[in-house]
Amino acid sequence: MATSTLIQYLEPTDIAGVALPAGVSHRRQVETYLVTLTNAGGAPATITIPDGSWMAWDTSQSGANAALFVTEAGNVALGNPLVCGVLLSAASATVPAASSVVVKAEVVVAGFVDAEVDGAVIAGSPLTVDTTAGRAHIAVTGDIDICGVALGPDIANKAPVMVFKKF
Repeated sequence: MATSTLIQYLEPTDIAGVALPAGVSHRRQVETYLVTLTNAGGAPATITIPDGSWMAWDTSQSGANAALFVTEAGNVALGNPLVCGVLLSAASATVPAASSVVVKAEVVVAGFVDAEVDGAVIAGSPLTVDTTAGRAHIAVTGDIDICGVALGPDIANKAPVMVFKKF
């Protein structure tokens, strides 16, 4: 389901002076995707992809489903070009032994969100996913895919970021 970006709200607070949440501004676009959670173990287990994880289109799917399903972004040398955004809230389900469950997931595909980053990130750092699955780090010369920019320093491996829209 597509997010409307037709309304622009430019006030930092409500009429009572209370700071507004990040989702109010049109500068953040959230899309709903499907995620396959797999339990390879021999007993039922809760499988979770944590909020803030960088997500990528799922190329294990065929045809148009590759754009309908996402998965935690894998680390790819020089930056993962399949990164499409950041998971807004955790994707989680109890999955029976040796099986999979499909769940819906909201992904920030453009704009502000708190995202998983490595410990060296500071405000202004260009970000790429190429060393740890689901986590961005500072892009370096030669990286081919920049997926966002940090708006502040990391705190416990999370930082406020601006996700760059790719489509």
